[in-house]
Amino acid sequence: MPGDLVPDEWFCRKVEDTVPELLIQRAGELDLRRTAFRWSVYTAAPCLPHIVDADSAYGLPAEVRFSFSKETEFAYTIAAALVSLGITNTVQQPWASFDAIGALFTKRKTEMYKYVEKHWREDEFFGYQFLNGHNPMMICACSALPDHFPVSDKMVQASIQPGSSLTQEIKKGNIFLMDYHRLDGVAAAVVNKKQQYLASPLVLLYKTPEDKLLPIAIQLKQKPGDLNPIFLPSDSQYDWLLAKTFVRSAEFAEHELKYHLLHTHLLCEVFAMATLRHFPMVHPLYKLLIQHFRYTQQINIMARKTLMADYFPQNTAVGGPDMVVYLAKAMASLTYSTLCLPEEITARGMDKIPNYYYRDDGLNLWAIINRYVQGVVTFYYTSDAYVTRDSELQNWILDIFTHGFHANSGSGIPRSFRNVPELVKFITMVVFTASAQHAAVNNGQVVLGAEAPDQYEEAMPRDQAKRFHDDLKALKEDIHLRNSLLPVPYTHLDPEHIENSVAI
Repeated sequence: MPGDLVPDEWFCRKVEDTVPELLIQRAGELDLRRTAFRWSVYTAAPCLPHIVDADSAYGLPAEVRFSFSKETEFAYTIAAALVSLGITNTVQQPWASFDAIGALFTKRKTEMYKYVEKHWREDEFFGYQFLNGHNPMMICACSALPDHFPVSDKMVQASIQPGSSLTQEIKKGNIFLMDYHRLDGVAAAVVNKKQQYLASPLVLLYKTPEDKLLPIAIQLKQKPGDLNPIFLPSDSQYDWLLAKTFVRSAEFAEHELKYHLLHTHLLCEVFAMATLRHFPMVHPLYKLLIQHFRYTQQINIMARKTLMADYFPQNTAVGGPDMVVYLAKAMASLTYSTLCLPEEITARGMDKIPNYYYRDDGLNLWAIINRYVQGVVTFYYTSDAYVTRDSELQNWILDIFTHGFHANSGSGIPRSFRNVPELVKFITMVVFTASAQHAAVNNGQVVLGAEAPDQYEEAMPRDQAKRFHDDLKALKEDIHLRNSLLPVPYTHLDPEHIENSVAI
């Protein structure tokens, strides 16, 4: 603690200002920010979190827009990737065969592409993707078979241990469920004048004694009946493959719209807006958070103008007029607990299943981020009273509650902070969402925490940042060692590949 400041004065100097001139300056800064960063309703989907009031990137202040180097990096990276892979024809046209897809790569194929090309039809790889693919956030332990998914012992007898039953395997913790109920009733789009089809499947999976996760039953619609059969691995090769393909189509919809768009891009825009509107640059939480929102608003504007307005409607089954119906369901299911990885893993009953690398790496990252946040936050907020009396902080969380979650108390999102642990948990969630969680669904390139040491003047937060870097380096080495032994390395949550912010 510098000089002879007592704790109250220290807090006031760094979080609050008591000098009238500084108070005026601080308020003036925030007034300008609130004018520059105004809330707006996402008119294409009013059910979603509110967004920045800007029709294009040029409507944003220069401080949050891409730099020339970032724009150049985007163009160069895309062009270089296409050239290095030998992809010379990206014109949208139907493929006549799977060989035609492979023919896009005229020079070389990545190792992952080669693996997928060889194994994509296999049940083992199909099951693996629910644990470590782009959407590992839905699979649940099955504690009881849903009434509307009438799988019998006879149906799965050939797929589970001889002499066992579904009830026994459920009790052992070997049965898992994927349920795409949010897609039920969502009308599929018409693409290129052809009606598309969108399933709302239920998938039953079995963990074998060899720790493989295999699909053992698929029902493509939620309501059972004669016109909605349960597909089994014993069915004809192409019936079973087609059922799995419909599941992957449903998986695309859930992954891109709920877990990628809503849970990371749109929420991080809310966190960024609240931070810019309510924390002056001298506020320690501004220093902690701002690096995690770099370019988020611009990338989201670009996504709304291209992906959401053009790509999804023109190219995907879920992108028709009913897309907003699905988004409303996704928004209704969004809660604070679903954003907090330790709680979310436990709620899905996924604490113990082996080979769940998203869980393992994610929980390690959550712990590292939480330790860093705890060190910084408790340095400035030395008692609960400092939390409750910080008006800028309380306005920040109220803005998030109001504009991010439509003031829905059922979401579990706090509208105010009462103590230090509540604040530490929420800040941990925000940093994790903007960095690790986004990487899990859309891998990045800028190393997590790359800018952390330069944000603070005081020695203690800088020491915490150094420890943060050391922890991330140790985790990276552990992940590299594990991945060297795996046929399919899980790299999404390698700190080496995690961006600080939602910037792509």
